[in-house]
Amino acid sequence: MQPIKRRVLILVLFILLQSAIPAQAKNASLSDITVTNNEDHLIVNFKVNDCFTTEINRAIESGIDTTFTFFFKLYEEQGFLWNRKVADLKVSHSIKYDNLKKHYELRLSKDGNQAVIVKDFDKAKKLMADVVALKVTSLSNLEKGTSYQLWMMAELDKIRLPFYLHNVFFFLSLWDFETDWYINDFTY
Repeated sequence: MQPIKRRVLILVLFILLQSAIPAQAKNASLSDITVTNNEDHLIVNFKVNDCFTTEINRAIESGIDTTFTFFFKLYEEQGFLWNRKVADLKVSHSIKYDNLKKHYELRLSKDGNQAVIVKDFDKAKKLMADVVALKVTSLSNLEKGTSYQLWMMAELDKIRLPFYLHNVFFFLSLWDFETDWYINDFTY
């Protein structure tokens, strides 16, 4: 390959990669975490911050189906022994924009994956990033006066494109993010 063509190719690749790097969520995190209970269940609430970048917004508005997945693990602390796993839960929020109807269709697995139609993008993003009144486990699985740890994390699932487009949009993997694991200690 001629040196000039090689330099142009390297420059084009550099520009593509530089424009894709900001697509990473800049330290997505969980906040406003509350662990509480109702009469029958242990309940958790929180929100995910910094999970929507300009590029992810563009992808959603162009109709690419996007899913956030939330993982929960509840452990009973048992001193020096291994902690006993009480619950292991996975919940997802999906969004897809319908360009013809000009609305966002959300599916929240904790609500039975019923379609929720929203016209306002900011409201749709709030629904995607907030977990409200999620039932982690039944209170009958918990013992009064015992210490527990609730582990939580969120991730943006890999964006799936038709096979032939993966070769063109190879940098989409840079859109993937996951938060750190957050541990909430509490006594029931």
